[in-house]
Amino acid sequence: MSSEDVEGLKARLPAHVRERVQSLRLADARAILVLDASGLDAAGREMLETVATEALTGAGVAEVRVAMMADRAAPAPRRRIVAVGSGKGGVGKSTVATNLAVALVRSGRRVGLVDADIYGPSQARLLGTEGQKPIAREKQLVPIESRWGVPALSMAHLVEPGQAVAWRGPMAGNALVQMLDADWSDVDLLVVDLPPGTGDIQLTMLQRFKPDGAVIVSTPQDLALIDATRAVSLFDKAGVPVIGVVENMAGYACPHCGEVSDPFGRGGAETAAATQSHPFLGRIPLDIAIRLDSDAGTPPAAGDGPQAQAFADVAAQVSAWLDTL
Repeated sequence: MSSEDVEGLKARLPAHVRERVQSLRLADARAILVLDASGLDAAGREMLETVATEALTGAGVAEVRVAMMADRAAPAPRRRIVAVGSGKGGVGKSTVATNLAVALVRSGRRVGLVDADIYGPSQARLLGTEGQKPIAREKQLVPIESRWGVPALSMAHLVEPGQAVAWRGPMAGNALVQMLDADWSDVDLLVVDLPPGTGDIQLTMLQRFKPDGAVIVSTPQDLALIDATRAVSLFDKAGVPVIGVVENMAGYACPHCGEVSDPFGRGGAETAAATQSHPFLGRIPLDIAIRLDSDAGTPPAAGDGPQAQAFADVAAQVSAWLDTL
């Protein structure tokens, strides 16, 4: 087929089709046309093919075959994971994880929350989503939406309230995998509330879904700091950067006279962070308003008071750290 014949066939095509032609040839009354379909959806590609076929059929062309070429879509950015851990229970780690997630959403990030504390889940209560059950879509769990803009998954969403989860390590690990592999849609950051200690769940997390960074929560007293140091050591050995340490329950303001006291001490977590050359992210006060709001499923970070600001300050440092990746 001569170049003049090819140009003659091209001339039959409307201008908006002609500018997308990658190649065109005619053999045995069959026109084979390759078009650039970049930027078109399915309906647009179908319309392009129809217009091209109708334009080329006839006058020596008995059959038209159209192939569509499009630039490969850029791969989706990898979802970041921030683990929130502690060396022992009772330091308010789950409360910090919830409010960190909420504060990060308020700062403009798309954040999901995974309650990896399989045996002691609390995120459903803290987010006010108790009694809701996730559905499955194409073998993936669909996270529960909360009114705070943070979708979440917790064992509390999967078992009846008050039911004990008496599972061995492998079963608990599988549950964690299902929650992390859920259909998180456009979430680009997962905050994972780890159980206290350094056990099977932590190892599964490190092996299967290595976090980009970890936030360590401790109270100021020496016993909690000793256990927090163990948690820091676990992440250090696994090559997970420690974003920083949060000192929780630091400072109690008397609601009657306003005097601030430190029933658990003060500054211990900051000192421990400095000793291990890790950043100190800030203090969260020992405040009854945090306890009352948390029990009511209303994260303090969703509000505008001084409690919200304490969590916002921590979230700002975590966000700044994420921006360096």
